[in-house]
Amino acid sequence: MITLRTANLDDLDLLKYWDTKQHIIDCDPDEDWDWEVQLPFFPPWREQLMAELDGEPIGFIQIIDPYLEETQYWGDVPPNKRAIDIWIGEESNLNMGYGTMMMKLAIDACFKNEAITGILIDPLKSNLKAHRFYERMGFQFIEERKFGDSDCFIFELKRP
Repeated sequence: MITLRTANLDDLDLLKYWDTKQHIIDCDPDEDWDWEVQLPFFPPWREQLMAELDGEPIGFIQIIDPYLEETQYWGDVPPNKRAIDIWIGEESNLNMGYGTMMMKLAIDACFKNEAITGILIDPLKSNLKAHRFYERMGFQFIEERKFGDSDCFIFELKRP
């Protein structure tokens, strides 16, 4: 069974290690997560979660409020949205259904707040596998957008 818990400084070495994995770099080549600073920082607009399978960490999920997020990475987003970053750490855990389970838990966490109207995702334009995954999860393509040097597709899952 997969569960989510708040990420903390005890996860630092593992997250930094996962950042060296090629499949993670391929999905997020421009990102420096600055884990040492971010893990002990708990702003009201963000949750950083570790996904665990039977108590062992297998992935990471970040849920943010893009309207309140301090860097305004998402630009002009109306209130009552959430944005999710998600990945699985080890290649051996890919294609096992864990990402689907993790995403369902993240979606449920977002929509637990009755005010939330939609969830945004920004996979790389080139990541066709991610596009298919999000479409299977019910997300719909909204637009193409450039974030830094990355060409991304924006998908949204609207509240059912």
